[in-house]
Amino acid sequence: MITNKASRVVEFSTLESRCAYLPDRRMRMEYKYIEDCPTLLNQKLVQRGWRRFGEYYSRPNCPTCKECLSLRIDAKNFKFSKSANRTIRKNKDTKIIIQKPTITISHLRLYEKYHRFMEKKKGWKHYEISPNSYHELYVSGAMEFGKEILYFIQNRLVGVDLVDFLPDGISSIYFYYDTDYSNFSLGRFSLYEQIKLAKEYGLEWVYLGYYVKECPSLNYKANYKPYQILKNEPNLNEQAIWE
Repeated sequence: MITNKASRVVEFSTLESRCAYLPDRRMRMEYKYIEDCPTLLNQKLVQRGWRRFGEYYSRPNCPTCKECLSLRIDAKNFKFSKSANRTIRKNKDTKIIIQKPTITISHLRLYEKYHRFMEKKKGWKHYEISPNSYHELYVSGAMEFGKEILYFIQNRLVGVDLVDFLPDGISSIYFYYDTDYSNFSLGRFSLYEQIKLAKEYGLEWVYLGYYVKECPSLNYKANYKPYQILKNEPNLNEQAIWE
């Protein structure tokens, strides 16, 4: 473990464990705990394949597997298809609020409902989340860049999208929604909303986290073109090359 008091950073790695994305593989994660992370440092980390949850930044560090590829959508050049526009029209009465991340009973109930559904549908391993755990994962560490995009249908909270607004783009952290409203295609709609916001604010990219070709929960990301993939695993002092 390395502690850098000047920048309040603690670095550590996990032991190898079963991969959450490819069950026949082993995974190992590296972490940076960063207290009061500056916006520019967040951007540098995201540009180099790190993801933020609370005050923890992580990325895979698997010696024998490099299937987790960081993907970002070229928001400036993204064109909405007929299918995308149908999804957007379907949600024309959906109310959207952008604010600092919060935690309410509605958040926790919706989060629990979504993950119970995914446990049955896709076999996700489910852990009950406490208010403290939710706060640690999605509310703390937001600084000035972290936001939640709330989706309401008939005044009912149906979706929560956690994102970071960075100087060059939007970093997508996590989205969960009310599965009773699956016919509204809220997952796709939330991503289209991120792209629309990036265009509105003159941001180039939407950072989507990891694309894994053989993982059904992550391979959908390649459907949003044009996109770029990060090459290798650059350190902070190395140039980040996206192609």
